[in-house]
Amino acid sequence: MKINSINTLSDRFSQVPGNIVSDMGEEKVMLSIQNGKYYNLGEIGGRIWELLEQPRTMEEVVAELVSEYEVDAALCREQTQSFLEHMINEQLIAIAGK
Repeated sequence: MKINSINTLSDRFSQVPGNIVSDMGEEKVMLSIQNGKYYNLGEIGGRIWELLEQPRTMEEVVAELVSEYEVDAALCREQTQSFLEHMINEQLIAIAGK
């Protein structure tokens, strides 16, 4: 399901099962069993992945990241939205209930 934008207020995102995830230092790497691709999520992307073990809205993810890292909320929101859209397009996460 290719998407270009998400509903940042109501959509709840969660991990898609069937990915192998491993820690490499402070970063997370992932192998998608579904598409056979490897991904380096990095440190922050890895943290977002962990947060999506349970369905969360983008704003919940952003609030958690802003509390954990020294980052501007608006910049964090923009980059988190882009990351979530990419993860959905790669079928690594899903919008709950869709």
